[in-house]
Amino acid sequence: MKLLSFSHAGRASWGCMVTQGLVDLGARHPDRFPDLKSFIAAGMPRDVLADLGGPEFRLCDVMLSPVIPNPDKIVLAAINYREAGQNPDKTPAYPVLFLRLASSQIGHGAPLIEPRSSRKLDFEGELAVIIGTGGRHITADRAMGHVAGYSIYNDASVRDWQKHSHQFTPGKNFAGTGAFGPWMVEAGDLPDPKEGLALVTRVNGVEKQRTVTSRMIFDIPYLISYISTFAPLEPGDVIVSGTCTGFGSTRRPQEFLVPGDVVEVEIEGIGVLSNPVQAER
Repeated sequence: MKLLSFSHAGRASWGCMVTQGLVDLGARHPDRFPDLKSFIAAGMPRDVLADLGGPEFRLCDVMLSPVIPNPDKIVLAAINYREAGQNPDKTPAYPVLFLRLASSQIGHGAPLIEPRSSRKLDFEGELAVIIGTGGRHITADRAMGHVAGYSIYNDASVRDWQKHSHQFTPGKNFAGTGAFGPWMVEAGDLPDPKEGLALVTRVNGVEKQRTVTSRMIFDIPYLISYISTFAPLEPGDVIVSGTCTGFGSTRRPQEFLVPGDVVEVEIEGIGVLSNPVQAER
């Protein structure tokens, strides 16, 4: 089941993909479930997804929004993959985490914005974890039971602003840089990421990053447990689980995005998140 958020004719809604198109569940249940987050918070009741009937729209008729447009929090991990030849002694003891503002997010197909103030817009393909059941002090052995589903994230980063200080916040929160989509695949419809889902990032069709999710240094259960120790997790919260090497600033020479580029992040079993790059107007 692919669940997504979208807008049509200026109206925000959410729905699910069926063979023939897109079912508008926000219009069918406006009071009960006005958005995808409220549906997740209710435990994604099966009656809403039963006997869906025909779709209201084709996918090309709507504008996709970030999968969860209104999360209480978005927590991201920095580089989080073991690389070939990496010295085990240099493995960090704890993850480097930072926050992203929901207002910086865009959906599948929307442009990533190269800001006026920088020419160092970079890409990072990542697996996004969407929390279904909230909680505090969640143990790692129970963490996967708190996952509603998975999606794809391109944590596009303005590198020079990110490096202004030890804090990542400025470079990670420019408007139009957090691409999130195209949809959420329910956790039960996807293998556990520890089994190794392929993740590939391409720029203009050229592969730049490739890894498998089993190579994470801090896996999904650990991240959920660690984060929930200091911040109660809520339904609809998003944990973006980090990237591998190969993004622009790790390449020699460095390769940053320019207007006209197209970035695609593909994760096995989920799909492809695609966004063009556009200069800030």
